[in-house]
Amino acid sequence: MLDSSKKTPSIARALHAIAPPSEDRSFAQDVVLGLSSTPKRLPCKYFYDARGSALFDQITELPEYYPTRTEVALMRAHAAKMAATIGADALLVELGSGSSIKTRLLLDELERPAGYVPVDISAAHLQQAANSIAADYPGLEVMPVAADFTRGFEIPRPSTGAARSVVYFPGSTIGNFTSDRALKLLQAIAGFVGANQDERAGGLLLGFDLVKPTNVLLRAYDDAQGVTAAFNLNLLERINRELNGNFELAHFQHHAIWNAELARVELYIRSTRAQVVHVAGHPFEFAAGELMLTEYSHKYTRDSIQSLARQAGFERSTIWTDPEQLFGVGLFQLAD
Repeated sequence: MLDSSKKTPSIARALHAIAPPSEDRSFAQDVVLGLSSTPKRLPCKYFYDARGSALFDQITELPEYYPTRTEVALMRAHAAKMAATIGADALLVELGSGSSIKTRLLLDELERPAGYVPVDISAAHLQQAANSIAADYPGLEVMPVAADFTRGFEIPRPSTGAARSVVYFPGSTIGNFTSDRALKLLQAIAGFVGANQDERAGGLLLGFDLVKPTNVLLRAYDDAQGVTAAFNLNLLERINRELNGNFELAHFQHHAIWNAELARVELYIRSTRAQVVHVAGHPFEFAAGELMLTEYSHKYTRDSIQSLARQAGFERSTIWTDPEQLFGVGLFQLAD
């Protein structure tokens, strides 16, 4: 764990701004609370059980789903520049690491990384990915942390020490946060990397999705093969399995819309008929056509993401985008 004698804040304290301890609810509590709300909602973080993580990996390979292949291409093209700016002996902390595919492109270029801390909510998926990284990078200290990064967690300390910390937050996961929560998250990250740096500023390497034509966006979130629909509805299967629910999946549908005013794709599960569902001993009524929110995916412009980063305390930025302006990766740094 981080050495408290050096007054380096753990990410646990830093991220209490996102989810204070009083909000540290269980899966059952979150689901019952969400189904009791008007309108109904379910937290998207619960998508990622073992099957959900596997389905998301399938989504990233779909022809309609541009973010992953575009971000990977950006990392291939610019990882050397990113690594040179980050510098030697950095501790790389990845939030929502998943399969760590894009991370390899960065690790290949980093000079003497002090360690790699992948953080993911799916423990089984995380361990598999961490073992693979450790096997392929035998000189790298890999320290996986199974945690919900919005709840706070402790960062393992690399045995060799670290010149600075860099948080890697790829995959446009920042889009799942409303603007106020996204700002709090970036402020928490700035506080963490700012307290653990030497003469070079700590930083944040952030993937973000760009605003683009509606038809391109909606195809990405409602693919022809139905994998995204299966991913969304898998949340109901998880509730049935873990919380003694009785959702009949045949009577629910995946539904995606583009909210232009708020610049975000919204994912819902629609009830196709009037019905009552029981979860964890509680009955919940659904009207025919009723929508239950499962995810936001906010999109940014270059100006809006730079503004958000500046508000959080990152004073310097370098942004890379693809020629079609589909996706961006930004390296945001504190002042030296």
